[in-house]
Amino acid sequence: MDDLTPQQIVEALDKYIVGQHAAKRAAAVAIRNRWRRRQLPESLRDEVGPANMILIGPTGVGKTEIARRLAGLVNAPFLKVEATKYTEVGYHGRDVESMVRDLVEVAMRIVRNEQTEVVREEAQRRAEEQLIDALMPPTTFDVEQAKTEPDVSERRRRSREKLRAQLRSGELEERMVEITTEVRSGPVGVMTTFGMDQIDPDMQNFLERLMPVQPKQRSLPVREAREILFDQQCEKLIDREKLTEMALRRTEDAGLIFLDELDKLCSPQQTHGPDVSRQGVQRDLLPIIEGCTVSTRHGPVQTDHILFIAAGAFHGSRPSDLMPELQGRLPIRVELEDLTREDFVRILTEPANALTKQHTALLATESVFIEFTPDAIAAIADIAFRLNQTMDNIGARRLMTVMERLTEDISFEAPNRRGETIRIDEAYVHKRLADISQDTDLSRFIL
Repeated sequence: MDDLTPQQIVEALDKYIVGQHAAKRAAAVAIRNRWRRRQLPESLRDEVGPANMILIGPTGVGKTEIARRLAGLVNAPFLKVEATKYTEVGYHGRDVESMVRDLVEVAMRIVRNEQTEVVREEAQRRAEEQLIDALMPPTTFDVEQAKTEPDVSERRRRSREKLRAQLRSGELEERMVEITTEVRSGPVGVMTTFGMDQIDPDMQNFLERLMPVQPKQRSLPVREAREILFDQQCEKLIDREKLTEMALRRTEDAGLIFLDELDKLCSPQQTHGPDVSRQGVQRDLLPIIEGCTVSTRHGPVQTDHILFIAAGAFHGSRPSDLMPELQGRLPIRVELEDLTREDFVRILTEPANALTKQHTALLATESVFIEFTPDAIAAIADIAFRLNQTMDNIGARRLMTVMERLTEDISFEAPNRRGETIRIDEAYVHKRLADISQDTDLSRFIL
């Protein structure tokens, strides 16, 4: 993060997302401000809040992708939640604070992966020793004989080294070994019905301590046993308290929550009916976004500096329809632009994960090679754009449905067409997509 300037962040996002420069700039500044905040004196640091924002635009224009790529770029805990999932709390929904608990679990996984890399070398060494012990278990007779005959001990050492060399060369990957794993009894009764995430965090910890850990003997191939033993050794080597402390700090200082479908919470002021639930969710969101302390199974988490990026299409409503207090907690508003025909052409060719590159790579695994001509790309973009204009506008997601329809026959016949090179040009596109590009009613059933 120390080396990432806002310009570099935007350049990194450009590799995967076409256009939407205003949204990228706002998001890049919000992330950079986190680094700037950490450079401030401690007395001022807590006074600087996050740049929470609302991204306004139709579906499929890149709102979620900007937030997801941004979090991955800076290795920040990221959670995407739908605002509508909290509109039935007490019936089928969840407590709004559960989003913070889920974010902590994401941070725990990130920090655990980082700490695993720190202890990897030692964990691999210990796991290898356990595998050798499992492949060549010592007997009481060997131990007693080694005390009186030094040659026995030396022969055993040479045998172990031979096994070690075979393990490292991969010769023993399929040999079966007996190892001991630990199995924790799962929740029962009412806990299974409602789920552990619905229980108070302190009660969760208490119940987990009550669940006994039982050893279990398993017979596995060496390749599978190695992974299990490696994980066991990592658990022993990683300091659990340090991991928890780092994860909580990472959540508070770098956590990012993407709150999608915020516009679905907009409704006129009502005193009864389903709209009451929507207003209630807005009220519940207020303290979370402004800053409060949430109890989690790993400890309390302050949400004051978690970055919230909300998003919504706002077709039948406006951000001003939200409660004024919630609007004030999401002060930055960025409008994303509708995708044009030229944007579709760029989406098909420029990003590192472009759909044309994905389909080419997938079929190459079957030794079938496809080539897209420039006029084919233009035809695909034109058809997708027109379908969005005449039907529901689902943005770049329309390209996926069109591409799947275009390559359906090739994908189905690929195992029987090994070694072929297929050229997809404009004529091929119009032939395969003629029915959906000309008949709007039919395209409703296909797309």
